[in-house]
Parts: sequence; C-alpha cells; structure tokens
Amino acid sequence: MLIDLRSDTVTKPTAAMRKAMADAEVGDDVYKEDPTVNRLEELAADMLGKEAALFVTSGTQGNQIAVLTHTAPGQEILLEAESHIFYYEAGAVAALAGVQTRTIPGIRGAMEPKLVEAAIRGEDIHFPATALLCLENTHNRAGGAVLPLSYMAVLYDLAKRRHVAVHMDGARLFNAAVALGVDVRAIAEHVDTVQICLSKGLGAPVGSILAGPKVWIAKARKWRKRLGGGMRQAGVIAAPGILALTEMVERLAEDHAHAKQLAYALAEMKGITIRPEHIETNIVIFDVAKTGRSADECVVALKNEGILATSFGPTCIRLVTHKDIGQQDIETAIHRMNNIFSQ
Repeated sequence: MLIDLRSDTVTKPTAAMRKAMADAEVGDDVYKEDPTVNRLEELAADMLGKEAALFVTSGTQGNQIAVLTHTAPGQEILLEAESHIFYYEAGAVAALAGVQTRTIPGIRGAMEPKLVEAAIRGEDIHFPATALLCLENTHNRAGGAVLPLSYMAVLYDLAKRRHVAVHMDGARLFNAAVALGVDVRAIAEHVDTVQICLSKGLGAPVGSILAGPKVWIAKARKWRKRLGGGMRQAGVIAAPGILALTEMVERLAEDHAHAKQLAYALAEMKGITIRPEHIETNIVIFDVAKTGRSADECVVALKNEGILATSFGPTCIRLVTHKDIGQQDIETAIHRMNNIFSQ
C-alpha cells in the first residue's frame, strides 16, 4: 500500500464532487454567464468577508494577479524570506509585474513588525516605492505555521498607516482558521486581498479564489484575462469548489491530528530532530542530519517502504497529511518509518 504524504495537492475529488462536475450548470465565464462560477465567487466572497471574488486556475496565478493589480513596474514588494511567492513562483513577480522583491527573515513565517516598518521606503528619488506587503498563512516552509490574529492586526495597522496594501497568500487559510478555532473572516479582515486554494486540504481537483474590494476585483479580472486565465464553461471545475468550501472545512482538524501524531512518533525515532509542539496544521518538517543520511537518501528509503515524501533541503523532509490519508495510513507510516530509522 502506497502512502502519499508529498502534499495535500495529491487528493482525489470526492464522489459528490465528481457528480457535481457532471451535473454542473455552465455558461461562458468570460461573459460572466457561468452560473456555477458566479455562485462559487459569491460564496467565497461572503465566507472571506470581502466584497467580491474571482475564480482563478491556481494559487500561483491568484498571487500573481494580486501583485499585478496592486503594483506598477519598478515598485517594491515586501515578503517573508521563505514565502511561497518569493520561493516557489518562478520569479514571476519580476517577470510579469516588473517589481523588486525585498525579503525579510521571519520566525516561523512571521516577520518582526519593526523590521517590516524599517523596510518600507521613504520618499527619496533613489528608492523604489513600497507598494505591497505579502503575508503567507499558513506558512509552508515554516511547517504549516499559523500567523496569530494579534500579529495580523499589528501588521495591517502598520501597513495602513504607511499607505501600503496587504495581500495574503492564504493557500491553506482554512487550515489556519481551524487551528485557531475562528471563522476565516476573522483572519481575512486583516488584509486587503486574499488568495485561497480549493485544491489542497479542501480536496477540489483544481482552482483557487482571489478576493477583495469589488473595484479591485474588476481590475484583477482583466489581469486574469491578460494571463490567459479567462475560462469558458468553467462551472464543471467550479462545482467541486463549492463543495470544498461547504463540506470540507471542518474535517481539516483530522489532518491536523494526524500530523501531530506523525510528529510525536518521529520525535521518538533515532536520529530525527523535530519539535512536535510546533505542529499546528497539516505539515510536518523534520531533520535527518543525525541519521548520517541526506534528505534525498531518506526520501528514497521511504519510497522503498511505500511512503512518498518530499525533500525540503539538504537534511529536511516534509510530510503533508490530507483527506486521502486515514488513521490506518498514519499507523502504517509510523511503523515503516520506525523500520527505516532504527537501522
């Protein structure tokens, strides 16, 4: 039995999602005539507490449209040093938006507010204008860490005072909301715009949502068109997105529990370094340096035992729990990893 812990992007759509795709009422979305897409966008905007929303093909596309809509070429954006927009989006903010990135090191994905304020440019002919602050919640490379509400509020107040827009890469925002025990609106209210993925923990096969002010979303829609993201009878992929938002949020707590179980078991294994108390959501990152093997070597060993994992640096490995991983899978994975790391 193969246990795929590489990412929550590997989930398969539920039977209900497949039926919804087959039965979806469709129209031409470029003309805003797809009733299912319209329903998804209205639902998402309401859940996120924003005026409007836009259905996009992926989280990366959503983030890039956000940067393009918020900025002009030659301006600067502020990001945490290991954020997804900076680390995993192929330099698109430079290639597409023509903006300069200024990265700020964070602790578990959180940038020190004083460092953020110091990084905002003053009025000087030599400087690019600081146009946008980007946050990531949960933070992938920080092991699915959640940004506290109080922290979000401080940064948003700071940005507003300095006339800087705030965008949140909330690919796993519902994981953050479940972990905090709050409505997702309580997080989204501390940013101007937000992107959420439907195709990760929420289990839809494709698609993301970009949400924000109505006038801003109208501008974002044009950028989506420019990027080739104008879709036609897109209701067939929007329909499972509706189910993702209405039926798949509460069960994220199961993924979090499974991740904690993995983390505490790993902490007992020989040569593994991990702080299980830091596991807040569905991402587990652990260090194998003390085993004397590299991350790549351990990933191969895991694969040979039927566990798919991701190398996350020279000695770090990432595991991600999701809806297609059950309790028996977790117990089997722990047993197999014990075999590997006891050698």
